Amino acid sequence: MTTAKRDTYTPETLLSVAVQVFNERGYDGTSMEHLSKAAGISKSSIYHHVAGKEELLQRAVSRALDELFAVLGETGAIRGRAVERVEYVTRRTVEVLVGELPYVTLLLRVRGNTRTERWALERRREFDHQVAELLKAAAAEGDLRADVDIRLATRLLFGMVNSLVEWYRPHPGTTSDQLADAVVSMALDGLRTQR
Repeated sequence: MTTAKRDTYTPETLLSVAVQVFNERGYDGTSMEHLSKAAGISKSSIYHHVAGKEELLQRAVSRALDELFAVLGETGAIRGRAVERVEYVTRRTVEVLVGELPYVTLLLRVRGNTRTERWALERRREFDHQVAELLKAAAAEGDLRADVDIRLATRLLFGMVNSLVEWYRPHPGTTSDQLADAVVSMALDGLRTQR
């Protein structure tokens, strides 16, 4: 008597495979067939775990967004001078990006073609708005240059951070702390007032 191969996938391992395929093929270019082949399970086994690929997208971008928004609630992001909080949020955002690289990569590639993508874009805008408020407070406290447009500074700062998903690949000898130090130094040194 032979036993059928049991589905050993969990929602978490399935999500990991889905994120990899979404990042390789694009969300719109990925079918349930692509996902089942990549996971090595049948489409019906996938539906045992989720309602469809949009639920996988929702779970993936939620994971990235939850990690990013959690940073804004940490002590270093809510206490101290605003410039110190900006530095903390920037540093921690780099760490989240490195720690959740495939998930943040997917988040940064959504374009608004589905309800989930539009929701994710709105949440990203809210995150950016909260960081812009920190930058504005740092400028009001006199720690950031007053001649720099806050919206532009926010976009440039997080453009630098977000670009990491396009080129950063973990390798021995480089830590997320070193990467965060470099980003904070390059970005904030140009924004700080000279005292």
